[in-house]
Amino acid sequence: MNILVTGNKGYIGSVLCRILAEKGYRVTGLDTGYYNDCLLDSESLPERQIVQDIRSVSESDFENIDAVIHLAALSNDPLGELDSALTEKINLNGTLQAASCAMRAGVRRFIYASSQSMYGVASTDEELDEDRSEKNPVTAYARTKWEAECALKEMSDRNFHVICFRPSTVFGVSPRLRCDIVYNSFVACAHTTGRIEIKSDGKPWRPVVHIRDVCMAFVAGLEAPLEAVSGESFNVGIRNGNYTVRELAEAAQNAVPGSTLVYSGEHGKDSRTYKVSFDKILSVLGRYYMPEWDLIRGGKEMVEFFNKIGFNEQHFSGRMCNRLRQIGHLRAEGSLDAEMRWQQKAHNDI
Repeated sequence: MNILVTGNKGYIGSVLCRILAEKGYRVTGLDTGYYNDCLLDSESLPERQIVQDIRSVSESDFENIDAVIHLAALSNDPLGELDSALTEKINLNGTLQAASCAMRAGVRRFIYASSQSMYGVASTDEELDEDRSEKNPVTAYARTKWEAECALKEMSDRNFHVICFRPSTVFGVSPRLRCDIVYNSFVACAHTTGRIEIKSDGKPWRPVVHIRDVCMAFVAGLEAPLEAVSGESFNVGIRNGNYTVRELAEAAQNAVPGSTLVYSGEHGKDSRTYKVSFDKILSVLGRYYMPEWDLIRGGKEMVEFFNKIGFNEQHFSGRMCNRLRQIGHLRAEGSLDAEMRWQQKAHNDI
């Protein structure tokens, strides 16, 4: 089966392409290259690489492709708030353009990397499910993810099957590691500074999931029967996969012996708290999605990775592992214009 992965040179894509190749899939990558130079370790290259902005894709990019896994996006709330109109052009319009081109090219499955951020600030202590729980997106990133899901499902038919996965906040090792996400940040901070500082009271809930388990959810979207997945959305996580910020910090502290944990409380109570249900993916896709990673195993893996590559505080706080800083760097040096398109010379250098 021929698989096209958009955003293959991002945090998740760099891991997903390796897993797909190991499973015998033929992989084509499509990426504009924002994070080309954020590589901390060797990566598995796809059989074919298309260098393309998702806003500029055409039907020819999807020829002879059986399934698309669409990761390409401005990838979190802070980056999305950089320019909300631009976020809409990339995350919403770019997604729908890619889907339209894929449909016309005869792609059968379009697997969309959505987000749990669409649930917004929860008004209930109950675990939020995919279909009945209220959607309350409060950021440009969350809103465009939700609107893209709705529009994609309207496109789904018997020849073009849309499958949406909403990952929890991801953690774990990648050649293009991110340290601007909660558990990675805690472990990296403990490793490089010996200290984890929590600025809230530590009580908010956060669902998290390991990067390899997220990738295996996408593989499940490729391999599960169409009647089980077509037109469906799935929260991606593990059983009992909701943790308080305090629990995440304590797990990071355990992964880095000798590190200290400090609660400053300077930001007071954090209203961003929510729990998510994973019953649907664990039941409907139980034969295809069998997550294996927990916080302890993932934390130890990160520390081993840090020791292997000589990870230091400059890596942790610099642009290599922080997406907003990397984009800011590319804009400041003139490589990207105001629309986040490559200036010609910079693009030729990719």
